[in-house]
Amino acid sequence: MAIEMPAVSRHPNRQPFRGVLTLVDAPSTRPPAGARGHRVLLSRAAAERALASLLGMGLDYTPSLDGHDARRKVGIITSAEIVNGSLEVSGYLFARDFPELVRELSPGGRRLAMSYEIADARVADVRASIWVLTDVTFTGAAILRREKAAYPETWIELEASTEYRVPSTERTPQGQRLRAKSQRPKASS
Repeated sequence: MAIEMPAVSRHPNRQPFRGVLTLVDAPSTRPPAGARGHRVLLSRAAAERALASLLGMGLDYTPSLDGHDARRKVGIITSAEIVNGSLEVSGYLFARDFPELVRELSPGGRRLAMSYEIADARVADVRASIWVLTDVTFTGAAILRREKAAYPETWIELEASTEYRVPSTERTPQGQRLRAKSQRPKASS
């Protein structure tokens, strides 16, 4: 399931990404935030019903990559589908706005994980040690370090693109950052 974004050649703020947001019908390794210390299992049926709610939702992060920050959107999810036992997503990162994150996500790296954000969750039995989620509405997702993710098997990577490439930064001998000049001229105001 996907929403189509119009093609824009060399868009400076649109870097394609893809990844696994979560596993379905599998218990989390760790309790996610908001689960009151319970591990969770997103049922396949709940994930299938909620797929459409993922489209157009924001992808967020914290600078330390250790949690969620719904007010720090770094991208948008444009596609979601369940493949075998994985909920796979793709979309765009705001590359020009968050160059440090794009550098962290070097193509093919898969060093970082993902985590979903939900509302209106229904739990089959709140007394169970593993909460089985039978109904959810996705409200977004986050990028975080693998050891902070409820499902460390999740991942995110940049897709090869002819779109904007983030300029590298260099450091002076004193450790100060120097920004490389972009190969594209900046628009004048």
